[in-house]
Amino acid sequence: MSISNTVCKTGNTGLRCRIWWIAGVILLAVIAGGGYLFWQKSRLDPTVLEGRWQRPDGGYVLELSGVGPAGQVKAAYSNPQPIHVSQAKWQEQGGRLGLFVELRDANYPGCTYTLEYQAETDQLVGLYFQAALRQQFDIEFVRMK
Repeated sequence: MSISNTVCKTGNTGLRCRIWWIAGVILLAVIAGGGYLFWQKSRLDPTVLEGRWQRPDGGYVLELSGVGPAGQVKAAYSNPQPIHVSQAKWQEQGGRLGLFVELRDANYPGCTYTLEYQAETDQLVGLYFQAALRQQFDIEFVRMK
């Protein structure tokens, strides 16, 4: 039984009943609105990935553009010459933005980057898989200004 029903059933009719009912509707609207704003704020904006990123350990540059809502992203990679990117996609992983990039070119037979966007430092951090050597390396990319 709700509070408004209890108040209304104890003999307080008319204006008091309407006030309780209106207050309940307003409270419900405030809670729903606050929940919606929290949900909107907690959603990730994948367009933050767009830009030019460089690995501090060399001349490796990853350029990301065309970020779309369903994981789409256009990626270009160079070291310092262009290297063919066979696929690139972003996804949400545990409340964070993840990025996967696969390279297929001479000396890059399926090398991959599996990265996570770190909002606190504005960096892409993760693993580089060197397919020819079958080894993984911890790497990071910093945004080029």
